[in-house]
Amino acid sequence: MKIKIAGLISESIVDGPGIRFTIFTQGCPHHCEGCHNPATHDFNGGRWDDTDRIFEMIKKDPILDGVTFSGGDPFCQAKPLADLADKIHGHKEFKMNVMAYTGYTFEYLVSHANDENGYMELLKRLDYLVDGPFVLAKRSLELKFMGSSNQRYIDVQESLKRGEVVAFSQEQLAVL
Repeated sequence: MKIKIAGLISESIVDGPGIRFTIFTQGCPHHCEGCHNPATHDFNGGRWDDTDRIFEMIKKDPILDGVTFSGGDPFCQAKPLADLADKIHGHKEFKMNVMAYTGYTFEYLVSHANDENGYMELLKRLDYLVDGPFVLAKRSLELKFMGSSNQRYIDVQESLKRGEVVAFSQEQLAVL
């Protein structure tokens, strides 16, 4: 599947736990003040890529612990990312987790999910989600894997099962 990306990082240690392959999607409607990736906001920017090609790159790196969908906002391209997450979880030679960052809240994504936007398709394939917009007034360099204190690091599968957000505390994140 085709996907519009701003860039790829083959081995990141700041975009989630462990060593991660990070995909920066192109296009974001949130335009958060102080965003560390403002070049990803323009939906007309970036370049087209293919989820099969990206998956081949991921498969070649045996030290990866997981894959992170960042942005832009990954939920603006939920269907191709759900396709890529299926490939990652379906590959028997490695066990990687998949996480995403979004400016939407988990509750918004669940309540606005439909066949057209693919929000639920992607949520069902994620292990973890950092949700909520970056808020400059709540910025903290002390937070692990988050930029501002309003954001949550969510166990997506447990949240979907329970029908309520199950978020990790900073103490729990410290051991990831």
